[in-house]
Amino acid sequence: MKELEKISKIKSELQAAEESMLPDFISKYETDERIGVKKLVEQAKKQKEELANERKRIEALKIYEKKYEHLGYVCGIDEVGRGPLAGPVVAGAVILPKDCHILYINDSKKLSEKKREQLYEIILKQAIATGIGIVSPKRIDEINILQATYEAMRQAIQNLSVVPDILLNDAVTIPNVNILQIPIIKGDAKSISIGAASIIAKVTRDKMMVEYDKSMPEYGFAKNKGYGSAEHIEAIRTYGASKIHRQTFISKFNNSIQEKEEQ
Repeated sequence: MKELEKISKIKSELQAAEESMLPDFISKYETDERIGVKKLVEQAKKQKEELANERKRIEALKIYEKKYEHLGYVCGIDEVGRGPLAGPVVAGAVILPKDCHILYINDSKKLSEKKREQLYEIILKQAIATGIGIVSPKRIDEINILQATYEAMRQAIQNLSVVPDILLNDAVTIPNVNILQIPIIKGDAKSISIGAASIIAKVTRDKMMVEYDKSMPEYGFAKNKGYGSAEHIEAIRTYGASKIHRQTFISKFNNSIQEKEEQ
């Protein structure tokens, strides 16, 4: 039992170890012949290697930021919510410090909900500036989703606490913005700033949809986030449109409802 407790203590030591402590942990225990300790040492080595690889990936994501940093503040721009049947379109704008070392930033769609929420908090704390733009479903219906996306992006830029000198955009060039813009195809997976913008936009929108779900639970917004799942579409046909549905996106379902009523 004493030996088991000792291995348990070593395991706790590894769990509490920061990245800088891993080499010492490995050196301290790698000559221990017990199977349990050997497994922990291998785990530490794997963790050390994974962190080193992640740092390399993050450094590669800074290629555009480093290319344009001589111009001043580099801002990443991205949006979420162009495709859903309900809810707003949300844009994020993020200016990261030049020495940013936040790990695991990526296209928000490639991250788990838990990891997005963790990174959201870290980004808000460490960024030089962040901005969010939100355009309502009603406005989307008035001006179409593309123009609404541009409007959300302009809002996000305006809501920054500092004025950026260059914008790195995910794929688009935003009209009526007098700042140098660099559109990057699949930019949320190629630029750390755009990836960070996609994360804060996604978490912001998801939180809004969860709140809408509390007053309109029949549509399943907390789960589907407004996207056109089979259950969501069936709910529209059953209950009709809610106040946050995009009428221009659900017209075919409304027609189905009308046809059903006329039969």
